[in-house]
Amino acid sequence: MEVDICILGAGPGGATAALHLANAGHRCLLLDRAAFPRDKVCGDALSGKVINELRRIGPELPARLTAAPMQVPSWGIDFFAPNGRRLGIPFKPDFDKTRDAAAGHIAKRIDFDNFLVEEVRLRPEIDFREGLDITQHERLPDGRWRLRTADGTTVATARVLLVANGAQSAFARQIAGHALEPDHHCAGLRAYYDGVTGLSPDNFIELHFIKDFLPGYLWVFPLPNGQANVGVGMLTKAVSARKVNLRERLAEMLDTHPALKERFAGATRLGPVRGFGLPLGSKRRALSGDAYLLLGDAGSLIDPFSGEGISHAMVSGRHAADWAAQAVAAQDFSPDFLKQYDAAVYRRLGQELRLSRAMQRLLNFPTLFNFIANRAVNNPTLAETLSSMFMDLDMRERLRKPSFYVQLLFGGK
Repeated sequence: MEVDICILGAGPGGATAALHLANAGHRCLLLDRAAFPRDKVCGDALSGKVINELRRIGPELPARLTAAPMQVPSWGIDFFAPNGRRLGIPFKPDFDKTRDAAAGHIAKRIDFDNFLVEEVRLRPEIDFREGLDITQHERLPDGRWRLRTADGTTVATARVLLVANGAQSAFARQIAGHALEPDHHCAGLRAYYDGVTGLSPDNFIELHFIKDFLPGYLWVFPLPNGQANVGVGMLTKAVSARKVNLRERLAEMLDTHPALKERFAGATRLGPVRGFGLPLGSKRRALSGDAYLLLGDAGSLIDPFSGEGISHAMVSGRHAADWAAQAVAAQDFSPDFLKQYDAAVYRRLGQELRLSRAMQRLLNFPTLFNFIANRAVNNPTLAETLSSMFMDLDMRERLRKPSFYVQLLFGGK
């Protein structure tokens, strides 16, 4: 089969790219090694940026997601400082659940990814094929990519590849040269639990910054049916340097930490603890080359502070669809032409990734974290600033301005 555009991977990045191409009237081939629905190890949180990207695909999709029983609406974040101080950050100050639409949601990836794939299945422009593991990517003399399975079977040839096959992408490592760099990579574990007590009635997601676990953090995200996604993440560099056993530390913190042990005393773990790696966007890397574009985790676009990757994958999918279509129209698949995709993605995400890298580094200073949390509890202006900071990039810029620290110290408006 000969196609112009082939997408490897039908997760949020690949599915988003396929749907945008279909919306623009372009045909594509979408391949995934799994059969959907399939699980993906993740924190499962869907930020407001995910909702915005869904709206760009189809204006009806956010409402469809909100009505689905697979998700719960989330109204904010609870940060637990190293000294135990809780700092609640609503996504919308003075929110009213009877009036306002939730800014965030939480849904298992097995369900959310399938939600997008079900949209894909409805589109005749998308030739979606499951259960095909592409392990060989060969460049032909005419510039096409020949895609083969492990037994040598040719599945297709394509003029341009959109590589969205995740953090373990062999293409990203072997052809695009994205080596694993421990200072720009996070190791994580996730497990599902039932019966965790003390979850927020407003489904605030919890981030626990425990003093002897920094610069890592532990999360508890509420899910439908009283379940919770529980996990830990830490820079791979720190895991190696400190010889941290993440499985042992996760179990230990749930069993013994004062803020967690009673809440998990009667909880039941559902299934195994599963590990995953997060290639972080804390270093700017090339996202394109000769007739290919890297999307989402394959492009190392995960937020280095929050670990968020779904919305960034969807942003990259939208821009990849645009530039793949332009490349086909121009019949130009050169690295120079496709660099415009890199520029588009980093215009949208670059500043946010840089600021998140700076915030990630603050985790090395628990005293500063404690100080901010203590001040924010008694300083409504500061609390509102922090609330906006996590939802609006312009507000996050306040961290870089002296006036922010004057407000931090004196509480003035």
